Amino acid sequence: MIKMPNNLMQKAHEAPRCGAKTRRGTPCQSPMVRGRKRCRMHGGAYGSGAPIGNRNAWKHGLRSKEYLEEKRRGREIIRRLGVLMESGE
Repeated sequence: MIKMPNNLMQKAHEAPRCGAKTRRGTPCQSPMVRGRKRCRMHGGAYGSGAPIGNRNAWKHGLRSKEYLEEKRRGREIIRRLGVLMESGE
């Protein structure tokens, strides 16, 4: 079994704490991630947090700007075909 020197454990205990409010309303006691102000569970880890852009609200895309523009173009084509059919050309 490997014995760890006491000074390493002392450093771990002295590490700055996260401080985010927990569900109980008390400050989080986990150590901060190096270079961040929060622990790995409260947003300090790489890749944590919301995705870039508002992809959380995306459901199906039937009201997206791209879809509505394509729908308008389709209606315009149908309208022009109807005009051509009526004129007999």
